[in-house]
Amino acid sequence: MASVGGQVNLQPVREDLLYERFRPMKAPEFEGPTDPIVADNWLIDIQVILDFMRLTEQEKALCASFALKKDARHWWMTVQMRRDVTTISWQDFVTEFCAMYYNGEILAAQQDEFTSLRQGSMTVMEAIKKFEQLACLCPELVPNEKEKVRRMMKMFRTDIAKQVSASSSPPTLVSDCVSRAIRAEYWINQNKEARAQIFKAKKEEKAGSKQVQPRQGTKHTSKGPISNPAQGSKQFGRNKRKGNFTGQG
Repeated sequence: MASVGGQVNLQPVREDLLYERFRPMKAPEFEGPTDPIVADNWLIDIQVILDFMRLTEQEKALCASFALKKDARHWWMTVQMRRDVTTISWQDFVTEFCAMYYNGEILAAQQDEFTSLRQGSMTVMEAIKKFEQLACLCPELVPNEKEKVRRMMKMFRTDIAKQVSASSSPPTLVSDCVSRAIRAEYWINQNKEARAQIFKAKKEEKAGSKQVQPRQGTKHTSKGPISNPAQGSKQFGRNKRKGNFTGQG
C-alpha cells in the first residue's frame, strides 16, 4: 500500500496466498438471502474473523469475497464487471454489500416489523433476540437507552410488563429491563404450574369419589304363586264371587 499525494493507493495482493491464510479460519459462508437479519449476522461474524487475522482493509474485502456463494457470488461478479475488486477496500465492500442487501424497501419492511413486534407466544429470551436483531437494522428508531427500554417494554406481554414496572423504580437500562423480565417470566410460569397441579389434584379427587358409591339394597321379587300373600287373597275373593270356588267336603 503506497501513499501518493496524501491519498492511499491500494495495490493488488496475491489472492492465492491470502486465500491460504483465510481458508483455515472456516469463516461462515453467505449465499445471498434477502433477509437483512441474516445478512447483518454474516457481516458481523465475518468481520470478527477478519479483525482477528490482522488484515489490511484491502485484504479484508478480498477474504470476505471468498465466502460469497451461490446468489451472493453472482452478485459479486456483477460488482467485478464495473470496478476493480482487487483493490477494493473493506469500507467499499461494506458499502456495496449494504446497497444490495439493505435497500430502502427491505429496511422499511424491517422498520414496520420492529415497531409492531410483540412477544406473543415467544419466551422472553426469544423475544429479546428478535428485538435486538431488528434494533441493529433500525438504529434510528432506538437512538438512546431510554427509547430502547421503552420499545422493549411495549414488546413484552402485559403480564410480564406489569411485573417489570411494578417496583417504585422502573428500569432505565436495557440490561435491567431484561433481567427483570426473565425473573417475571419465571415466577409467572411457576404460578401457572402450581395452579395446574392443584386443578389436576381436584379433578382426580372428584373422579375417585364418583367411582366409590355406597351399595344400595335390591328389591327381591318372585314369580311364584304365593310371592305376594295380599295379591293371593284378592284373587281368592274374585273367584268366590264368580262362583268358581269349590269347597272340599
